[in-house]
Amino acid sequence: MHTAKPHTIDVTAWTDKYFSNTHTIIKQFGDTEVTYAFFLRRPVLCATRLALEWVQAHVARHGKNVTIETLHEEGDWVGAGEPLFYLSGSFALLVELETLILQKLGAACVAAYNAHEMCQILPHVAFLAMDARHCAGSEMAELMAYGASVGSNAAKRNGEVVGFIGNATDATAHFFGCEKGLGTVPHALIGYAGSTLRAAQLFHECFPEENIPILADYFGREITDTLEVCHVFSNLAREGKIAVRLDTHGGRFLEGLDTQKSYDVLGRHAPDAVRDYRTETELHDLIGTGVSAAAVWSMRESLDNAGFPKVRIIASSGFTPQKCQSMAWAKAPIDVIGTGSFLPEKWGETYATADIIAYGGVPRVKVGREFLLKKKDKK
Repeated sequence: MHTAKPHTIDVTAWTDKYFSNTHTIIKQFGDTEVTYAFFLRRPVLCATRLALEWVQAHVARHGKNVTIETLHEEGDWVGAGEPLFYLSGSFALLVELETLILQKLGAACVAAYNAHEMCQILPHVAFLAMDARHCAGSEMAELMAYGASVGSNAAKRNGEVVGFIGNATDATAHFFGCEKGLGTVPHALIGYAGSTLRAAQLFHECFPEENIPILADYFGREITDTLEVCHVFSNLAREGKIAVRLDTHGGRFLEGLDTQKSYDVLGRHAPDAVRDYRTETELHDLIGTGVSAAAVWSMRESLDNAGFPKVRIIASSGFTPQKCQSMAWAKAPIDVIGTGSFLPEKWGETYATADIIAYGGVPRVKVGREFLLKKKDKK
């Protein structure tokens, strides 16, 4: 698989100061061989490749060597506190790298875990990684796309799962086996065009070989505008070359719905979804405002009744593993989910950490972290 070029960085300028202070002390009083154990405090999927590639590239640029003992294959489930890998080498060489390695570990492993969970919950739905806009820079965007691809591949190994078919940017499309990013159209284009139909016409004129994407919520006429586009491009709609993206914001219902009508829609298609006990959040995902399960079913009904059963539905807006579960309960007829919500609500869950577990070949770790020691050293 093609991988991105490892990032170069002034390590001393970007590492925690106590590590550079320690580097100075080691240089004066003598170096030693150390072994680090890297881990997270929560269960994750192993997504360490980018971090390890960066370590190897950095070490190679300095003409040095390190030993990396990988404990898990990419995509493996890793328990809370369980070491992801051991890194051994010169203390003087490694001490300043810890900060940078940790930055490349935690978020990717959690993204992989959450992407895997989504794919498992909705195995017959395709996912599109739209995380780039939620990331704090290009390096984070690379980690999120990589994590999503790891989680998707792991889910595919465990059964018949469609998983992630691509992502939003060209730079990270290679993680999904694509040459370029995928996506529909932004709301900005609808505003520029002046109507949903005109935006579809402009898109088709510039990209005649591509399927036509409809972004239907700009004017609050999701059903009306979608059917207008489908009637104008009726041949393409009947051939399955049109897809409508539902992105209705949480401040209103999809066109034609309210709370009671949403209950009615699910009553026709998935009555059990609202018969069991649901939390307030789950109930909102089922029959509330925005892109609810009822909204998806309402769009599907409208398309089918108008003679367009092959028009696909893309759903976006706040799709987390929890929202995917609500859609699964309702058997929502979604073809593709666009999601950028790989990260948990608490960013602290992505924090990776590390401890040295051996100095000069002698096992030694701070009290309370003995679980990080290698099995042969725990005796």
